[in-house]
Amino acid sequence: MENETKKVMISGIQPSGELHLGNYLGPLRHWPEMIDEFDCYFFLADLHTITVRQDPAELRKRTLTLIAQYIACGLDPEKCVLFIQSHVPAHSQLGWVLNCYTMFGELSRMTQFKDKSARNADNINAGLFTYPVLMAADILLYQPDFVPVGEDQKQHVEICRDIAGRFNGIYGDVLKAPQPYIAKVGARIMSLSTPNSKMSKSQPEGCVFLMEKPEDIARKFKRAVTDSDTERCVRWDLEHKPGVSNLMQIYASATGKSYEEIEREFDGKGYGAFKPAVGEAVVEVLRPIREETGRLLADKAYLEGVYRAGAEKAEYIANKTLRKVYKKVGFLPPAK
Repeated sequence: MENETKKVMISGIQPSGELHLGNYLGPLRHWPEMIDEFDCYFFLADLHTITVRQDPAELRKRTLTLIAQYIACGLDPEKCVLFIQSHVPAHSQLGWVLNCYTMFGELSRMTQFKDKSARNADNINAGLFTYPVLMAADILLYQPDFVPVGEDQKQHVEICRDIAGRFNGIYGDVLKAPQPYIAKVGARIMSLSTPNSKMSKSQPEGCVFLMEKPEDIARKFKRAVTDSDTERCVRWDLEHKPGVSNLMQIYASATGKSYEEIEREFDGKGYGAFKPAVGEAVVEVLRPIREETGRLLADKAYLEGVYRAGAEKAEYIANKTLRKVYKKVGFLPPAK
C-alpha cells in the first residue's frame, strides 16, 4: 500500500565507463534518500551505449560492475526496481512508435547530437541522431511523475514532454508527461588536474574511480593541482583558488566538516599536509563501497537474481503502457 501513495521516479545511466568520485559525491550519494521518498526505477542504459562502438566483453563487464556498485552505494534492490534496459524489449518497441511522432527538426536541435557527432565524426549513425526518442520511451513506459536531471539534461525531458504531448493530442490521455526533478546534486567535483573542468573519466589522471586502489587514490591527491600563488594557505576562494577550493569541497563532502572548520584545521600547515589528508578521507569514504562491490561481483548468481527480478517488475509496468499505445495506434493484438 505504501508504494501506491508514492510518486514515481525513473533514472538511467550508461555503462560506458567506471563510476568516479564526482558521480558518487554528486547525485549518486543521494539516490538512497530518493528510494524512501519515491517509487524508483533505476536502469542500466546499455542500448544507448552502442551509439558509440563498444568492446562487447567490456560492455558486459561494466554493466555487471555497475549493478554491483549501485547496490554497494546504497540502492537496495528490495526497495527499488533495478534492471538492465535491453532486458525489457518494450523500450525498443515504444522507441520505434515514438520515432514516428517525433519531428526531424526537434532531433537536429539536440545539443548532445552535435557534441557527440563532433567527437565521433567517423560514426555519425542514425542511433546517435534518434537516441532522444529511445530516452523518451525509457521514461514514458513507466508513467513517472519526475525525472531527476542536471542542467545539461533538461533538454531531454523537454523533448520527452513534447513527444508525449503530441501523442496525447492525437489519441487522448495515454502518456504521462513527467516533470524534471532537480535532485540533490551534492558537490560539483572538479578534476584534480584541471580544476576548472568537471571530474571526468576522459581525464583519468585527474579522476578518482570508485574501485581504485587506496595507494593510487593517495598518489592522485598528492599530485592534485592547487594554486601558483605564494600564499599557499588552505582558504575557500573559488575564483582565485579553484584547485584548493575543489579539494576543500571534496574534504567537506567526505568528512562533513564546514569550510571554516577546514580552514582552522589546516591553518599554517600548507598544502603538504592538506592534500594527503583529503586523499585519506576519500580512501575511507570509498573503502566500504569498493569492498562491497568486490564481494557482490564474486556472487554473480545474486547479481543475476537482482537484474532478473528487476526486469520482471519493470516489464510488467512497461508492457501495460506499451499495450495501451499499440491499441491507440491501431495495431492488432496478438492471438492468445
